[in-house]
Formats: sequence, structure tokens, C-alpha cells
Amino acid sequence: MKNDNLKGQHRINEQIHAKEVRVVGDDIESAVMPLAQAIRLAESKDADLVEISPNVVPPVCRVIEYSKFLYQLKKRQKEQKAKQVKVDVKEIRFGPQTDEHDYNFKLKHAIGFLQDGDKVKAYVFFKGRSILFKEQGEVLLLRFANDLEEYAKVEQLPLLEGKRMIIQLAPKKGVAQKKTASQPQKVEAKLKEKEEE
Repeated sequence: MKNDNLKGQHRINEQIHAKEVRVVGDDIESAVMPLAQAIRLAESKDADLVEISPNVVPPVCRVIEYSKFLYQLKKRQKEQKAKQVKVDVKEIRFGPQTDEHDYNFKLKHAIGFLQDGDKVKAYVFFKGRSILFKEQGEVLLLRFANDLEEYAKVEQLPLLEGKRMIIQLAPKKGVAQKKTASQPQKVEAKLKEKEEE
């Protein structure tokens, strides 16, 4: 059965321990009554007494068919999950002396990631003695952030963590969209303009 993972989370009928309960339902006026009377009321309506708020005094119980209650609960959870926005973090790696072509290639990918609504974590990895060029790495990351200014906002300025200098960028509101066919050409045209300057 689909609702197996939700079963057992709520006490129903005789599983309820309280002596008195507050009973609510679709066609029932909210009232506090003894547990036995509440169970008889639920049975008279061909339904179950489901404990929905066990931590209040007296506990709140609902008169409803248990399977219908589980269905509504699962439906509500599914709606909440659909409303959640999933944001991926894409990583882009540079070396301290990344050449212009590689830089532009990675810049183009970063623009694509940001337009898809993903965050970008760019970092310069320092190998061995290249840690001496950490200023060069910081300049590279700041240039990268500056070139992405119209697509992203900086969440975290360049920060040295071990052998990595990291900068975190998030897409600006209104920039994130589905890719269109003409989008790659626009990015390439913009990169060519920068090269000519």
C-alpha cells in the first residue's frame, strides 16, 4: 500500500490513551468529551477517531476514515514538496595562471549555470609552490565575479581555504530562465566583444 510510510504515525480508536479528547470533524462541532463517547461517535459515522494533535491537553482527534486521512496527508506533503525550489551548486575550477581561452570557456559555462538558476562556486586551486600566486588567484576570481555582474550577485568574496581560494555566486532574480536556442550565440557574441576591447 502507498501510505505504509505514514501508517503508525497516528493513534486511532482504541490506541488513543487520553481519558478526554477534543473531537473535530467535517460535520461535527468541536467539543471535549470522554474517549469512549468519541469512539462511539466515530463508529456511528462509519469513520475512525484519529489523534492529530497528541501534545495538547486534551488531545485533538478527528472523525474521519483513516485511509482518507492518510490520503489527504500524503497529498499535502506532495504539494509542499512541489513548491520547494531545488538549487544546485556548480563548481568551476581555475589554476592561478589560467589562460584567456580557458577563462572565457569557463565564463560561458558559468553564465549557463546561472541562467539555469544554479549557484556557482568558483575556485582557484593552488598546487605546490603556486600558493605564492594567491594575489593572482584573487584577482582572477574578482575579475570572474565582475564579468558575471549582470547575471549574478556575490554571496561570498574570495576566501582562502587550505589550497583553494573560493568565491560563491548566486543568480540574480529574473536572470534564471530556461535556455533558448539563441542564448549560446548571445554569450559568444558578448565574449567576442570583451576580447576585442
